[in-house]
Amino acid sequence: MTSRSNDDSLNDSQGASDPAPGTALSPSQQIAAALKRERLRAGLSLSEVARRAGVGKSTMSGLETGSGNPSLETMWALAAALDIPLARLLDPPPHEVALQHVADMPSLPSTTANYVATLISPSPTNARRDVYFIQAEPGEPRESQPHPQGTIEHVILGRGAARIEVLGKSYDLGVGDYLTHPGDQPHRFTALAPGTNAVFVVESS
Repeated sequence: MTSRSNDDSLNDSQGASDPAPGTALSPSQQIAAALKRERLRAGLSLSEVARRAGVGKSTMSGLETGSGNPSLETMWALAAALDIPLARLLDPPPHEVALQHVADMPSLPSTTANYVATLISPSPTNARRDVYFIQAEPGEPRESQPHPQGTIEHVILGRGAARIEVLGKSYDLGVGDYLTHPGDQPHRFTALAPGTNAVFVVESS
């Protein structure tokens, strides 16, 4: 993991608080959560991102707490400072819905854990995202090495319970919980209940 600079000991606490599962976010809260996520993924302090973007530290702090009202120019500058597409700081566009029967899809079992990955939807030519159906049982966790730079994973738990560990933190998911995290950092998935399954959406830039 990239080391962060030490000029901000409040890197985590100055950002927006993690919302409760299922809580609808306002647009400013969505931007705040995205900014904090991408800043931490890049291993940068709040001051450093503000410096690179040419905005005041107080402005950056306000954006990360959800109290700011950023302009398009500010958002472009922040995206450039973080070296990411602007879209990653905004809501993704909705996708069409299609029904796939998992029994008809090819599955790939893990050799190190009771864990099976099924590719449900390969990435189309105009996008870079794959959808997997995961089946896992309690026991050895599934250790994942970093995917290519810029990868983001979205996880929706369908049944059972699971724990995901990433960026030094642990997140317990129940049925219906949704978690997004950087896939370009080491991460671990552990089933906490028999018959656990989940859907993973893996986005690559």
